[in-house]
Formats: sequence, structure tokens, C-alpha cells
Amino acid sequence: MGVAPWEEKMMKRFLAATGLISLMLASGASAENISMWVRSGIGDSFKKVVEAYNAGHDDKVTLTEVPFGELVQKYATAIAGGQAPDALSMDLIYTPAFAAAGQLADLTDWAKSLPYFNSLSPSHVKLGTYDSHIYGLPLSVETSVFAWNKDLYKQAGLDPEKAPTTWEEIEQNAEKIRAIGGDTYGFYFSGGGCGGCMIFTFTPLVWGAGADILSADGKTATLDTPQMRKAVGFYRDMVKKDLVPAGAASDTGANFLSISNGKIGQQSIGAFSIGTLITQYPNIHFGVTLIPGVDGKPSSFAGGDNFVISKGTKKLDAVKKFLEYTYSLEGQKIMAKYGSLPTRGDIADQVLQGLDPRMQIGLKAISIAKTPYTLQFNDLINSANGPWAGFTNAAIFGSDVDGAFSNAQSEMQSIIDNAQQQ
Repeated sequence: MGVAPWEEKMMKRFLAATGLISLMLASGASAENISMWVRSGIGDSFKKVVEAYNAGHDDKVTLTEVPFGELVQKYATAIAGGQAPDALSMDLIYTPAFAAAGQLADLTDWAKSLPYFNSLSPSHVKLGTYDSHIYGLPLSVETSVFAWNKDLYKQAGLDPEKAPTTWEEIEQNAEKIRAIGGDTYGFYFSGGGCGGCMIFTFTPLVWGAGADILSADGKTATLDTPQMRKAVGFYRDMVKKDLVPAGAASDTGANFLSISNGKIGQQSIGAFSIGTLITQYPNIHFGVTLIPGVDGKPSSFAGGDNFVISKGTKKLDAVKKFLEYTYSLEGQKIMAKYGSLPTRGDIADQVLQGLDPRMQIGLKAISIAKTPYTLQFNDLINSANGPWAGFTNAAIFGSDVDGAFSNAQSEMQSIIDNAQQQ
């Protein structure tokens, strides 16, 4: 018995509909939901990239913001409990410690296969490498730069368009700005035990001159050098001459961007602050340049976050695709539009095209920027009770400079040695 034409037509419609439903189900099943943690205050640049990715891809990225001071501990706890997110935006300084603990996915082969791998921020890749394997790649790039208030320069009789190139010049300019009087000061820094602030803005003075606070392998404290003593001397002189507000001695970072108040002539800032000053403080007319070392050769701190993937995630391929989008020209442009520096040097000019030219200084700093490589970064440097924070405060504001050097050198080496024995 044959099939009636109308029955055949209905059967075809049924099969077509069934096939469509199956296709939709298959598509839905293949889409991944990537869980990712970021630190609070990460800013709009990365959030906008995630929004753009989610709008144009089947895979989705779900961001969870964790308070900055809790992120490292919470991530460690989540790993121990088998509840780690698929990916994490991690301060690059902590990448070696988590990699050494075997908690991050090994990205070596995939990373080196990227055609633009050699153009990625070198400091981020270095901090993302442990035992010759790559566990972290740059997500957000931060550098430290030097800024000056052009209006105060002009008021002090200085050329507002001329960037200072040495610390002698910076101090001379600070004196002229302070001579304006009142609550106008020539220089500022957050020195009240803010180790993170001072590693970011102060250490470039010695890096530019070829010295460092740690050996290349991170196993020896090298704090007491002629270059560091000279750097301390510059800051002490400016404090002694009342060129720096008294509040700097107790500022733990809350007033880091004091140049925004219109009463500070000069200070070292983060490149991220360029966008902040432009959008939130349009009345501050400022210039930016590289931070001079004690001998005039510039340097910078390479900060920001590395993108890491939790070891054992079942969504490794999906996470890699998302990171590749972030590295694309489209993704890089989105991040730069909202104040982030390019992570890829090969397309940096295209990424920054049409944006504020002062961003170029932050970009230029990437090639000369450094970050200390150590598994004990928090204990040595970031901790408010650590030797670096204590040293900068005591050496610059205290009366016993030799004691400050001796105590910090000894304490730093002790922390390093104890960690190696564990």
C-alpha cells in the first residue's frame, strides 16, 4: 500500500523539524560556560571584552569578582576543595608560586604555537614561566610612568612641555613648584608602608641604572647597592626640603593618585591612571614620560595580570579560544578603548590609533619594564609588615639609613632561605 502525497509531505515536515531540534540540541550541548574569577576593580576594559565575546559566540564567559586582598587565598582554597574556576585573572607576581605548586594548566606548546607569541609582553611571559614551562600569559599590562602637572610647571616658571629627564632636574623643578607656596608641593609618593606602591614607582630608579633588589634567580637579596643608596638619597632630600606633603609618610596607597588634586607638581603613576586623569579629572593638564633611573636611564615596573587556567579544567579548549579572541585586534582595541595597554607589541600601533597619544608612553615602557621574579613576592614586598615596605619607610623617613639597609637586607635573605629549606 503506497503513501498518500499528503502523508509524505507531513512526514518530510516532521523529519525536518526533528532534525532542526536535534541540531539545536547538539549546538547547545557543545557550547561551554567558562567560569572565570577576576579581582575587584579590574575595570571596564576586560569586562567589555567579555561582553563582546559573549555576544558573538556560543561559548559564554561568566565573571566573578573577588576582593583584591582575598583573591589569592580564595583561589588556593577553591583548588584544594576541587571548586576552582576554569580560568583566573591573577596578578602576574603570584603566577610562579601557583605554577610551582602544580595548580595551573601547562600552556607551553599552545602558547608557543601562537603566531604572535614573541610579541606578547615579555615580563608577563617571564613571570608566567616556571621550570621552562609556560603557565600564564598576559591579560592586562600595566607600567609605571612619570607625570607632571603642566599648569603648576607654568606657574613655577618652568616649561610645561619639557619632560624632566634626571632626578636632579625633578628635584629642582619640585623646589620651584613648592615656592608657589601654601599647600602646593613639588613631588608625591605613597610611602607609608605601601610596599606595592613603592615597588611600582620607586624601584625603576635603580633598575634603570642596572641594579636590582634581588638576584636574577630570586635566591639572593641585593638591596644594598650604590644605586639604591642614591635613590634613597633623592627621596630623602625632597622630604627634608619639604617638597613632599607630610601625609606621604602615612599613606598606605589610599592617596596614590594625589596629582589629581591639582596641588602636586610631579609623581610617578601607573599607565592606567592616564585614562583616569583624562576621563575623571579633565581640569588636570598633565604630561607623562618614562621614569628616569638614578643615572638618567629610564625603567618601569611591569605590572598587571596574567591569564591562567586551572589545572584539570574540562573546558581547556574553550578557554583558549576566548583568550585568542582577547588577543585579536578586535579584543585588543576594546581593551585599549577603556584604558588598558596592548599586550601584543606587533599590533600595538593599530590598537592605539586614534587614542590619547600619552598612552604611547605607557606602551613604550613595556620594553624596558621589569618585575621581580620570586615565589615569595608577598612576604618580601607586598606585605605591609614585610621587609621591603619597612625598608622604604625607614630609609626615606627615618633617621638611621644604614640600619634600614642592614635590617631589610637581612630579613629579606632570611625569608628567602627559609622558603628554600621547606
